[in-house]
Amino acid sequence: MSYKNCEFCEHYLYDYEEETYYCNVSFDEDETVRFLTGHYACPFFKYCENEYKMVEKQN
Repeated sequence: MSYKNCEFCEHYLYDYEEETYYCNVSFDEDETVRFLTGHYACPFFKYCENEYKMVEKQN
C-alpha cells in the first residue's frame, strides 16, 4: 500500500541545522514531478510506528 501523507512516514525527518523537514528517500526527476503534482503515491511510504519519533515531528 502506498501513501502520500509524509508526516506519518519514517523517511520524513527533521533537519535541526536547516530547521526544516525533508524526505531521506531519493526520487528520480520523473517520480518527483509526479509526486508533487499529485499523480503519484509514494511507494517508499513506511508508517512511523515509533510514538516518540512521531511526537518529535509534531513539536
